[in-house]
Amino acid sequence: MRLSILAFLLGVVLLQMQAELLGAGVYGGLAALLGLLLGTGLAFGTPSTALWRAFWRTLGAALLGFAWAGWLAQLRLADPLPEVWENREIALTGVVASLPQRFERGERFAFDVEAVHPRTATVPRRIQLAWYHGAAAGELDDEASDAGTVRPGQRWRFTVRLKRPHGNANPYGFDYEAWLLERNIRATGSIRGSGERVEDFVARPGYAVERLREAIRARFLGALPDAPYLGVLIALAVGDQRAIANEQWTVFNRTGVTHLMSISGLHVTMVAALGALLIDALWRRSRRLLLWLPAQQAAVVAGWLTAAAYALLAGFEVPAQRTFYMLTVVAAALLSGRNFGVLRTVLFALLAVLVLDPWAVLAIGFWLSFGAVALLLFAGSARLREPRGARAGLARWGTAQWAVTVGSLPLLLLFFQQFSLVSPLANALAIPVVSFVITPLALVFAVVPWPPLLVVDHWLLAQLMRLLEALADWPLWQQPAPPLWATLLALAGVLWLLLPRGFPTRWIGLCVVLPALCWPPPRPPPGEAWVDVLDVGQGLAVVVRTAGHTLLYDSGPLYGGEVNAGARVVVPYLRAVGVRKLDALVLSHRDRDHVGGAAAVQSALPVARLFTSIAELSERSGERCQAGQSWQWDGVRLAVVHPLAADYLLPGKKSNNMSCVLQVGNGKDSALLTADLEAADEQALRLRSPLASAVLVAPHHGGKGSSTPEFIAAVGARQVIFSAGYRNAFHHPHPAVLERYAASRQWRTDRDGVLHIVLAPAVADVSAWRETHRRYWYGR
Repeated sequence: MRLSILAFLLGVVLLQMQAELLGAGVYGGLAALLGLLLGTGLAFGTPSTALWRAFWRTLGAALLGFAWAGWLAQLRLADPLPEVWENREIALTGVVASLPQRFERGERFAFDVEAVHPRTATVPRRIQLAWYHGAAAGELDDEASDAGTVRPGQRWRFTVRLKRPHGNANPYGFDYEAWLLERNIRATGSIRGSGERVEDFVARPGYAVERLREAIRARFLGALPDAPYLGVLIALAVGDQRAIANEQWTVFNRTGVTHLMSISGLHVTMVAALGALLIDALWRRSRRLLLWLPAQQAAVVAGWLTAAAYALLAGFEVPAQRTFYMLTVVAAALLSGRNFGVLRTVLFALLAVLVLDPWAVLAIGFWLSFGAVALLLFAGSARLREPRGARAGLARWGTAQWAVTVGSLPLLLLFFQQFSLVSPLANALAIPVVSFVITPLALVFAVVPWPPLLVVDHWLLAQLMRLLEALADWPLWQQPAPPLWATLLALAGVLWLLLPRGFPTRWIGLCVVLPALCWPPPRPPPGEAWVDVLDVGQGLAVVVRTAGHTLLYDSGPLYGGEVNAGARVVVPYLRAVGVRKLDALVLSHRDRDHVGGAAAVQSALPVARLFTSIAELSERSGERCQAGQSWQWDGVRLAVVHPLAADYLLPGKKSNNMSCVLQVGNGKDSALLTADLEAADEQALRLRSPLASAVLVAPHHGGKGSSTPEFIAAVGARQVIFSAGYRNAFHHPHPAVLERYAASRQWRTDRDGVLHIVLAPAVADVSAWRETHRRYWYGR
């Protein structure tokens, strides 16, 4: 049974790695083959063929996992938004289905569609809507509306514009499309106008839970509206993490306690235990209740119900799911008088998560949470016979800390490319305080809204934050992402290291871990350059790497508030590919879709040289970029060809036409980076400089005021790249511009994801992330 569940997991993982789904009949055929395999294994199995029978059973379980996940995926993808209805105004009537997430420019929430007008329109049953505040939205994406206040369970009538699920596609980045698929959100969009509330509350269980979560959040906000760490307490009570400030997340990440600042399995277990203890104590006071049901069984039921309530209040995310399913198995065992064992309980919980949510394997939290439990079981299984007492308990606690710290290292390096060296100390301090004091007090306040409770709780959290902020100044272990094989090898080495004391040659485990810890970052050979046009939405960020140097050309857009492409896309990518410093940063001009992430990049990485046309930056901390600047890196020439020094003296010169234009070449081919250059300066540039390049990053994202036929002819690029946001409000790249580039191979970040250019001595080649790493939900 244990091996079969792990084989089922393997089948689910393999399905989620597929580029395309198979037909419904194929999954039915797999199910039939599964029945045949299981039937053969059971019918012909004899004691002498136990190994053969186990093989068929394992293969059948893997096929079942593959077929089950594929069948559910087909059902979910069968409710799409047709392309013909994208970016068109549609009138919808439906119900606000989730706790609204407020952000600087408005609020965002899930919406269950009940009626559509015109009736010919096809709209998915569940979508996600954003209601923008007029001024902010108009500045950023021309989707201004007068944002109102919505509550879960309300029925509204809106006019909306929708888009198919789409997110930025970058290596080591967050897959927003997979996240939407797991939550069955099949379109996203924005509300136009003011909307009309039809009904204040639609009585359904799911909506009632969300309304309760909203009421508790409002209770916290009303009691301490200006408290700096209130967002953490709200997250611990109802799972809403949006109110936690970015600088606080930085502290949690640097100290390795992020898992404690949201509702985790530890919190669910603790709350269930408190509920069980309370009911047990009260139940024993009533003889009538004891005659009706034993106190132990009543406590088990109470603990399970408490866990269910808390998990629902938390939004039922994967860590809460895993713990709830485990507690369900434990409760069933206790009520039935059977003992399933700890390992079997965990595996049954794993199976329940996979059956109900096969997309959970795409979440980092899934692997970290189940991995931590598995490591604790492995480390503790050989120490069950240790004597009891305070000393033995302290030893077991230390063993658990060691197991989780060392065991999680390979996965943390694979997923995040960094590891907190103070994580064991920080968790030793934070786990008991958060789990047994701060979280219970927050939950008591949610039930009994007495403000002094929240004041005390916030004060305790503030003292803990002071300690964590001091620990956050300690260095992090950072390195490039190791390959998957090195990570798997490191996991095997970790298990070897965690073998019982006295086991011979445990040091071999450390040797097996070393490849993941010392994996060298990939770099091009001398004379070759790698140019990556990152997918940052409506903006531009390009990474240029040679054998020993790195340049960043622009830093992507400011998405709003503190959220920017520098922190969300550029810095994680640079860290993953092993870039620890920038030899040059080029900020082409002042438009925030090009420099919105600059501050985040400069705070995360040392920058040797800064080139920019922004006067205040060049005077304060950088160099003015101007035609004629050039340098050699590892056999690759980088040259600035625009603007001229005289351009800085011209009054009223448009920011776009001051764009720093950079040419990267290896003597045979080159790539031309043009930022937002417009037609007039394209003309001047082609008359004074040789622009011939194999690859061109198109000016101004393909806007119709750029890319004149004469400029295109002067460059003569075989391949052209447009960096633009999906269905952006500016309609970049413009159809007329695409027609002008008809002779070139056209690439788009909104369609293709990050684009990788290899300027090799033989030929310049371009590859697209969404092609080389395609998944079946892309574009669906």
